[in-house]
Amino acid sequence: MTTRTLTRMACVVGALAAFTAGGATAAGGHHHDASPPALTLNAGSKWPTDAPLREGMTHIRARLEQTLPAVHAGQASAAQYDGLGEAVEHEVAGIVAQCKLPPDADAMLHGVIAELSQAADTLRAAHDDRRAGVIRLVTALDAYGRHFDHPGWTPVATGH
Repeated sequence: MTTRTLTRMACVVGALAAFTAGGATAAGGHHHDASPPALTLNAGSKWPTDAPLREGMTHIRARLEQTLPAVHAGQASAAQYDGLGEAVEHEVAGIVAQCKLPPDADAMLHGVIAELSQAADTLRAAHDDRRAGVIRLVTALDAYGRHFDHPGWTPVATGH
């Protein structure tokens, strides 16, 4: 199942739950909007995170940083791009499945999740410029770091 499919399923489930419950949050307080809000800070502060989110984002970052030298050298193989896309998809699925954030933080996280999902799709699309997926992934990770409280998180070192 692709990241795009997982994201769409999560959004549809959330929209249906909100519709059938008169706008209430989905089961367990986990809310999914059909379209994520633009990323903003939480009244000037970063949004809270939980251990599964921090772990998943750390794994995505590590996999990206492992692949970046080959991308910069113009030597990244299709298998490397595919592997990075699959790793992102796997971690996003885990983040979504284990999400325990407060509803407002969760809603904000969906903007990042959407970008990660699009990056994964581009990384695995043989007909696209897969480097655009890397750029989108770096951008999503940096946006996450600017908007979410993840101790020790720094912008991705891209070598530029």
